[in-house]
Amino acid sequence: MADTAGEFLIVTGMSGAGRSTVANALEDLDWYVVDNLPPQMLRPLLDLSGRLGEQLPRVAAVVDVRGRDLFAELPAAAQAVRERSDLRVIFLDASDEVLVRRFEAVRRPHPLQGDGTLLDGIRREREVLAAVRENADVIIDTSRYNIHQLANHVTDLLQDDGAPRHRVTVLSFGFKYGLPPDADLVADMRFLPNPFWVDELRDLTGQDAAVAAYVRGQEGAEEFLDGYASALAPVLAGYQRENKSHSTVAVGCTGGKHRSVAMAHALAERLADLPGVAVRVRHRDLGRE
Repeated sequence: MADTAGEFLIVTGMSGAGRSTVANALEDLDWYVVDNLPPQMLRPLLDLSGRLGEQLPRVAAVVDVRGRDLFAELPAAAQAVRERSDLRVIFLDASDEVLVRRFEAVRRPHPLQGDGTLLDGIRREREVLAAVRENADVIIDTSRYNIHQLANHVTDLLQDDGAPRHRVTVLSFGFKYGLPPDADLVADMRFLPNPFWVDELRDLTGQDAAVAAYVRGQEGAEEFLDGYASALAPVLAGYQRENKSHSTVAVGCTGGKHRSVAMAHALAERLADLPGVAVRVRHRDLGRE
């Protein structure tokens, strides 16, 4: 089983230093994330990963002092996992001042605070975590990061080379059926002549070569595609910087059958050339009467 186990990651560190943000970023990168796992469960989780193989190729466990006395076993459990897998330990830290400010903002007590002050809990946690921090593979000081910057840092650290950082859905639709409620951006193709009024094209769709050629051959079609793709380039780059992992670009015409379908495919071809972007095309209203 050890031979088939994939990548294994332990996320730990100070309470308030951003473990939840890192866990969310890992899920966006298709890691299987288990939160608040007792250290004693690390080896069974590794066994499960080995049995499932490609179904769980990358597993991350968030382990922290919420486990109270159980946490003391983390160094030994991590070493046992390290001997059987490609293990990395990420330790998240922040200054006392920042941690106090973050706890006060959410109005929650520190897990080790007890009857003492917030700073008492933070100092106690530093003592408990000292050995774990010393043996971590990566230490990230999150004091100056907001949640988006921290997620971006983790993405840069763990993302495979060449893997997309932003996924775009180019969605064709028909205005007569309403705007897509999940659209981030909407483009209107009704400035182009409608193939519906061309007898030999009426029963075809924008997925047919004849319709696509007709639509893209109209005055302004290619100019629009070039200009809109250029305008979207800095937007999609900005989404990546802000750690927005998905967006929907809606392309509409009257019925969602001809113009929007053809132009959605053409736009997707251009967007697929942008760095860090993966594109898929969907047709919401194709096939509706």
